[in-house]
Amino acid sequence: MDRLNDRVLRLAAELASRAAELRVAVREIDGGGRVIDCGIEARGGLAAGLLVARTCLADLADVSIVPGEVGDTPVPLVQVSTDHPVAACLASQYAGWSIQLDDFFAMGSGPMRAAYGREELFETIGHVERPAAVAGILETRSMPDARVFDFVASKTGVGRDAVTLLAAPTASIVGGVQVVARSVETALHKLHELRFDLTRVVSGHGTAPLPPVARKDIEAIGRTNDCVLYGGRVTLWVTGDDASLEEIGPRVPSSSSPDHGEPFAEIFARHGNDFYKIDPGLFSPAEIVFQNLDTGRTRRFGGTAPSVLARSLFA
Repeated sequence: MDRLNDRVLRLAAELASRAAELRVAVREIDGGGRVIDCGIEARGGLAAGLLVARTCLADLADVSIVPGEVGDTPVPLVQVSTDHPVAACLASQYAGWSIQLDDFFAMGSGPMRAAYGREELFETIGHVERPAAVAGILETRSMPDARVFDFVASKTGVGRDAVTLLAAPTASIVGGVQVVARSVETALHKLHELRFDLTRVVSGHGTAPLPPVARKDIEAIGRTNDCVLYGGRVTLWVTGDDASLEEIGPRVPSSSSPDHGEPFAEIFARHGNDFYKIDPGLFSPAEIVFQNLDTGRTRRFGGTAPSVLARSLFA
């Protein structure tokens, strides 16, 4: 299999070549580096969002938009399927790199994280690589400038002209699609935190509702989180025994957290707008199903909460 960054650079080239069609904008940075604006000043759209979501997943997953509903209101679902769940979701998609430089802040995801390789997660999952060029996705309202490219280049060991960054705020069509495409990723990360052997996970499938685009990023963060916490449904194909699945299963869904049951915006306010005071166990899909390839048995845990989700999306 090709290196994760090499796979994504091919997708980034496609995104750039179709910029006008996809309503994105390509900007060359003085001194080297390229940013593809997918929602800061450019409008972006659903097609761009699907490409950006695939970019987050190192092009190791299929991403599509399918019909769904929340209560009796039609709401599209973002669907993800992958046969390389750890590489796609944890080595690439997981937004584990916080980039803060003076007044600039972004959550970084994509395979540039595998080139950086300093997150504790990589000690368990492997997949660290040394590519000649890197690509990543920034969830941000601010356009990355030369400082950001210098920083990413220094941390990943490549020249500045070998850095490609895709950027979109949460409150945009592209931002919404790529964030709620993380249903499988949140399940895998929760399993990692619970010390489940991720080599047992063979394939993954997930859906989560695509929320209306909010006016402000803080509102969009609440809505996108709620779509996974209260509307995300994940199926994992696994190997091994059933007893361990019975033991860990009830601890995986978001309902296992004491913070579960209110829209994320209300939880955030209740904790004094301090993200780090929220129980980390909340960040997982509403429902998880294990299909055991060795025993042929299926186990389901958790369930969606459409009434809470409706309060978040339509109130």
